[in-house]
Amino acid sequence: MDPKGKILIADEEQINLEFFDVMLSKLGFEVETAHDGEVALEKVKEFEPDLIMLENIMPKVSGWDVTRTLKADEEYAEYRHVPIIMFSAMQDVKDKIEGFELGIEDYITKPYNFSEVLARIRAVLRGRELSEQVLQRERRIALIETLNKSLVYFTTHLRAPVKEVLESAAQLDPHNPEAVQSFVKQVKHESETTLAALDGLEEEIQDLLAKGHELKSQELTLELLEEKYQKHFEQYRHSAT
Repeated sequence: MDPKGKILIADEEQINLEFFDVMLSKLGFEVETAHDGEVALEKVKEFEPDLIMLENIMPKVSGWDVTRTLKADEEYAEYRHVPIIMFSAMQDVKDKIEGFELGIEDYITKPYNFSEVLARIRAVLRGRELSEQVLQRERRIALIETLNKSLVYFTTHLRAPVKEVLESAAQLDPHNPEAVQSFVKQVKHESETTLAALDGLEEEIQDLLAKGHELKSQELTLELLEEKYQKHFEQYRHSAT
């Protein structure tokens, strides 16, 4: 079965790690585990997960501290947007608020039901992918804006030399050989300059179009995204019945 996403799970209880490893692996996820927060931070760099599930109370480095490090430390800047689901036996509202203020996506209070956890995982991963699709579209829009600016710049700066050539042509004395020769040189120079600018513009357009097609090929419509997750989690429903 092809992996459907990479999940890092950190919990001091080995039985919990084994349970989630088995259950999520059966659903097609690629799972990595850590028995404390210190190891979890190491594995974030090695494993590069799509989702992190953390136990709040862990030895060495707590789930809160792991979250603070991932969300604020420049060393982990590239992992700042990896979603985090926090597990905790504490039901205090202030505790939950602190977690959300730190930047976690969801907070699950123990004891938990696996079906509920799976639904939360689905919602978080779907939200993450939706955010990525929005970013993809924003990048494509930025490319289009860059292309528009290049076209505007080109047409604006092409106008002046063309006007100069036309003005020179209007004032040209066809019976003056030197004037004719000077005009020919002017036309040749402006033509070469314009062709060079056109070549540069063409290269830029081709480069931007290639980048745009690449970004578009990575995009999913909302319907396809929902269909993807529906198929993905159907596996669990069938296995649970």
